[in-house]
Amino acid sequence: MGPVKAAVAAVGVAFAAGAASVAAGRLASDVALKAPPGEPLPTEPRLTVHSTAAGRIALTRAFASQRPGTYGLTGTGSHAVVGNVLDGAPHAPDTVVRRLERVTHGTLEPGDKVRLTPWLHLGDPRTALGLDHDDIGIPGELGTLPAWFVPAARDTWVIAVHGLGATREHTMNVMEFLHRHHFPVLALAYRGDPGAPRSPDGLGHLGETEWRDVDAAVRYAVRSGAERVVLHGWSTGATMALRAATHSALRDRVAGLVLDSPVLDWTATLRALAAARRTPGALLPLAVRAAQGRTGLRAGPAGQEAVPSGLRAPTLLFHGPDDTVAPWGPSRRLAALRPDRVTLRTVRHAPHGAMWNADPTAYEETLRRFLTPLM
Repeated sequence: MGPVKAAVAAVGVAFAAGAASVAAGRLASDVALKAPPGEPLPTEPRLTVHSTAAGRIALTRAFASQRPGTYGLTGTGSHAVVGNVLDGAPHAPDTVVRRLERVTHGTLEPGDKVRLTPWLHLGDPRTALGLDHDDIGIPGELGTLPAWFVPAARDTWVIAVHGLGATREHTMNVMEFLHRHHFPVLALAYRGDPGAPRSPDGLGHLGETEWRDVDAAVRYAVRSGAERVVLHGWSTGATMALRAATHSALRDRVAGLVLDSPVLDWTATLRALAAARRTPGALLPLAVRAAQGRTGLRAGPAGQEAVPSGLRAPTLLFHGPDDTVAPWGPSRRLAALRPDRVTLRTVRHAPHGAMWNADPTAYEETLRRFLTPLM
């Protein structure tokens, strides 16, 4: 082979390798930018159902299956709710027995593969909780956004916003509590959700653009009689709530923020999700660059520049060190930067988006105390 042909071949190999790396980074970024609503995040391990009995279920022994609290359990065509580990129940060394609260859909059989999830309820507020609600459409910049509205007596509304891998069904975890305390609740489906318009590029933006749908919900609430709103978000929904509270033209109507597992450093979240899909470590920086190129996301923690000076509303932040999707560190820094506005409630042994699940009673009591001055 002559020098010219050798050089051309080398360039071709380099080009092919570069193209393959770009493609691999793009594929790795899909896990966060195309996270399917209603499917458990890949950070949660698959567990095997070993047996079921009256009020009990035996699952593969793993760190996840031993967490305290109440969780959904989802498999192919099935959904159930499990409670705490039953320490005194007889079991094999490789299993854990948890309380089986109910099977909400399908059946659970030995050998089934399941994952723990934060959401306990399926359906809508009427079918799942017995709460009367209206199915409404909120005008958004991309089209009509479906939402549930559960009416109540107060003129402070709670706008509830789910996050990664979930749908608005997740918001029903706290809906009974909010209704019991007479807060109207508006649970939003935003761009990319079932029944909602898609983003023009078909990608999720980890709250960077989706926050404008929360802004649309705030506008709807104010037009419909709300004097004030409290934004309660999980995961990227918490990020959206934070951005709406600091960027919306109606931010003065935001009386409070409740942020559960907020994604404050999108690059860390993207890396965690890509790594959970077994993306080689060398490709993780490419996944971040691919996400930036595809979405225009800014490097560094989302909204970091605006938060300290732009955050006016009292903020209750639920987060903890066991969240492997959205690191706890940025939440601690936010609380340290704005102690005048932010109260951090540390929740241990809880995965991403599941701070309520770890201890519903403690979560709701903290929430009650926070909301009481805002009523």
